[in-house]
Amino acid sequence: MSYPVSYYCPHCGAVVELQREGYLADKSVTPYPLVGWEYTDPGDDFESADGINFVCGESAAAGLRWTGDQSEADDVENPMLDAPCGRDFYLSFVRFEDGQEVEPVPETEYVDIGL
Repeated sequence: MSYPVSYYCPHCGAVVELQREGYLADKSVTPYPLVGWEYTDPGDDFESADGINFVCGESAAAGLRWTGDQSEADDVENPMLDAPCGRDFYLSFVRFEDGQEVEPVPETEYVDIGL
């Protein structure tokens, strides 16, 4: 059985609603992909992927609807940004390997220090 589930863009707060099966467990919604997760578009077979790559306000698929609402959650990066903003964001599902939940590893970030 499918259910409408709502998410908001972490950049601007635009709200999207997606019809999906109830057995899929969400890990997180982030402005960046998690290392090691495989993402697909919302119109593709996302139930066999590790997550969904949304483009804020532009992604389109059966069962997907941009509500026109804007979340006022504390973790919205820029609540004053026009919504929808057209930027990528990622819904990641819970993953298991060998019966254990996989925790995401942060992306390694290198910094060049000017001398």
